[in-house]
Amino acid sequence: MHNSTSIKFFFIVASLLLSAFAQAENDVATPKPENLVVTPQIKDTQNDLVKTTEDATTSAKKIEKKDAQSSAEKDTKSVKETETDAKEDYPFSSQTVIDIARNLAKSPMVAPDVAPEMLTNLDAATYQKIDFQQNKAVWGNTPTPFSIQLFAPGYLYKDLVSIDVVENGRGFPLEVSASSFTTPTQEIDDMIAKAGKYAGLRLHYPLNSSDENDEFIVFQGASYFRAISKGQSYGLSSRGLAINVAQPMGEEFPRFKHFWIERPSVTQKAIVVHALLDSKSVTGAFRFGIYPGAPTRVDVQATLFPRVDIKHVGLAPLTSMFMYDGSLDISDRPDYHPELHDSDGLQIQTGNDEMLWRPLNNPKNLQISAFVDTSPKGFGLIQRHNKFSDYQDLDNDYQDRPSSWIKPLNDWGAGHIELVEIPSNSKDNDNIVAYWQPKDGLKKDTPYTYSYQLTWPNDTPTLAGKPHIVRSAKEVSPGNNYREILIDYSNLAIKDINKITVDTSTSRGKIVKTRVVKNPHIHGVRAYVTFDPQEADVAELRVQLKENDQSIASTWLYRWLKQK
Repeated sequence: MHNSTSIKFFFIVASLLLSAFAQAENDVATPKPENLVVTPQIKDTQNDLVKTTEDATTSAKKIEKKDAQSSAEKDTKSVKETETDAKEDYPFSSQTVIDIARNLAKSPMVAPDVAPEMLTNLDAATYQKIDFQQNKAVWGNTPTPFSIQLFAPGYLYKDLVSIDVVENGRGFPLEVSASSFTTPTQEIDDMIAKAGKYAGLRLHYPLNSSDENDEFIVFQGASYFRAISKGQSYGLSSRGLAINVAQPMGEEFPRFKHFWIERPSVTQKAIVVHALLDSKSVTGAFRFGIYPGAPTRVDVQATLFPRVDIKHVGLAPLTSMFMYDGSLDISDRPDYHPELHDSDGLQIQTGNDEMLWRPLNNPKNLQISAFVDTSPKGFGLIQRHNKFSDYQDLDNDYQDRPSSWIKPLNDWGAGHIELVEIPSNSKDNDNIVAYWQPKDGLKKDTPYTYSYQLTWPNDTPTLAGKPHIVRSAKEVSPGNNYREILIDYSNLAIKDINKITVDTSTSRGKIVKTRVVKNPHIHGVRAYVTFDPQEADVAELRVQLKENDQSIASTWLYRWLKQK
């Protein structure tokens, strides 16, 4: 078996407990070690809200033991007032949220306040008629390129969220009244005012043109958020944290219960949002440095305080939809879409710089895959096919949906990237989840800080100008039970095709033969792999394209399933 890198790749076939599958499918489809940590180096003054990427990367690599007590804890009055939704302004810094989260973790979670039943019983059509008043938009008519609009509670969004604004080092709450939203009825106006809080927020910025503010990032529902870059439309989602995904005990959904939005100056092209995360198992303080553009970038610093030991925890989780790609995974029923997905592959840049490409599946049974690594350099869910002809959908613009790339800014140590693929028969359900799981999980009463950069590019950013795997397909060879798999590599200049080899391995069955030919239509090559599954129900395939015994493109990985 090929083993040219230190990466160990293994699989867990999880056609296991029906209850686990049912729970996981329901969870994802919902409309969407030790004491050493990295201390965040955050500048607190208003003029230093925005850090350069270089500063963030340098500071994030400084590792030291977490102080038992920070200087900001001494201002207990401001911390307590903030947590209990003070009606007056109060001192605020980046440390404020960290101290609140630390104090909150000392006690069991208190159930969140929820919206009145009348609001949670609203149907989707009615809820969509509730709009934040344009003249109420925070900073909407003041000299800053950003504006904030808020979501009312109701429909699926029953948990109430506090939202505060920070100006000149002081925080103050954004209050709710009957006139905060335009709604279909006076009764809804009154119920929103009675609820007294919000369900989330969205930010606007002149992303596509200088004369119009475009919505480009949304925080709404549990710890979910979505963003887009210039020229894109919404697709996959990100989350603050994932716990017990696809586990028999059922998934736990941490939630952002309080947001603080720092007001940027007129010249700043970035904005900072802080969020307090709460859950049965953990609390957390998140700082999002948000840079809209091409691509949009968010620098995330998450400080976590586990209430209990957490074995199955997912850092920087991504959630997406994959129905079929028309070549490896084909639709079971007639559909006018040649392909249908928000993401079509998982890309990984390992700690030793190997690039891995794993096409996604919509399996018959729940599948969980783990890609073991140490100090990963990046991973993401990629929407590689970006032409209208790939989808033929005039309403949903799948070709414009973003990829998402996670780049750790500090050392994440040992662990694995976990990919969860859940059977789905609806494009409205998110059935793909990917995240980093630390080897030892998180330990009770030990704080952890993780820093990473999250971008929404059109493809894998680290492969710009380099070879890409652009298509994978399969067929059954006539006259035998062999499977023939083809892999297309674009942007690959080959002078002598005879010097190119296809290095392959499989966990079950056997590789019968391989060959490679030029593919002038994509300025690259096509590799063919003939595979005999023999008696296998599942097999892990690995393919590397080499020249002079050196890898020249991403390593292709695939889980072959008998039922597919």
